[in-house]
Amino acid sequence: MPENELYDLIIVGGGPGGLSAGIYAMRAALKTVLIESAAPGGQVILSDEVENYPGFEHISGAELSQKFLQHAKAYGLEVLSQEVTAIAPGLDLHTVTLADGRRLAAHAVIIATGGSPRKLKVPGEDTYYGKGVSYCAVCDGFFFRNKTVVVVGGGDSAAEESLYLAKLAKQVYIAHRRDALRAGMLLQQRIQAECKIEVLWNTVLTEIRANAEGVRAVGLKDTQTGAERELATDGVFIFVGFDPNNRLVPQGTRMNIDGYVETDDKCATNTPGIYVIGDLRAKYARQIVVAAADGCTAALAAAHYVETRKAADQVCELPQDFLS
Repeated sequence: MPENELYDLIIVGGGPGGLSAGIYAMRAALKTVLIESAAPGGQVILSDEVENYPGFEHISGAELSQKFLQHAKAYGLEVLSQEVTAIAPGLDLHTVTLADGRRLAAHAVIIATGGSPRKLKVPGEDTYYGKGVSYCAVCDGFFFRNKTVVVVGGGDSAAEESLYLAKLAKQVYIAHRRDALRAGMLLQQRIQAECKIEVLWNTVLTEIRANAEGVRAVGLKDTQTGAERELATDGVFIFVGFDPNNRLVPQGTRMNIDGYVETDDKCATNTPGIYVIGDLRAKYARQIVVAAADGCTAALAAAHYVETRKAADQVCELPQDFLS
């Protein structure tokens, strides 16, 4: 890829949303590049099993991600493995700067950078990350075969990962700060039926303790009585939500109080030609199928935007300040 390349559309992020956007962009005959610094697939690639994506009753996250990628590449989508350091909106063209110093320009940009695991911010969490503390059961569960682990959280992710860990571990404790899980009813029923899983209700984790060999115990506190105790464990898996990866979102873009980008029903931001999809966008549900739908919507909207600009002959070549 040469420097100062002009595209119709640049997609930043290669999760389900970004790859779906790539499929629809290529079908719309847009000159498109998708930029992803890690393995395409996003958070989905970490899921052991996906059961709620239409058309697949059972499929691993890694396999589903690969199918997304293969589908997009079948249409000739250009995929660039590189880190994006900045996205700068312009009156005529938007500029995307890469870590290697190259700058790419496009009529439209779709930002699909998702989110990152939220931390508990308790003593020992950062210190023992990779030494018994994990945010991915699929990645690290194997190391806790026939051992005891504590899962923190009460949503779908915590429930799904607990069920996965129960296949490997000797005992799984779920520490949840409330008296009822937030996970879907089907997952709750599976949790209740799994003899290896015990839910610690009204319980928060206050500290992660370790020795030279790694994590050995956690400090727990009852949210109703205030009583504290120690629970022996070999590992801690934390699933308490995600924070939006909004570092690349251009200044002046409207966001809500939690840092998620506000868009219209076309996934368009308040800057013409800039779209935000997936877990970075403020919305009700954060599911694979929703991210994929966002990608479709944004790509179709971007195609209409690009066609409109070209028809008006507003931009026909790279501006001189970009070429300098």
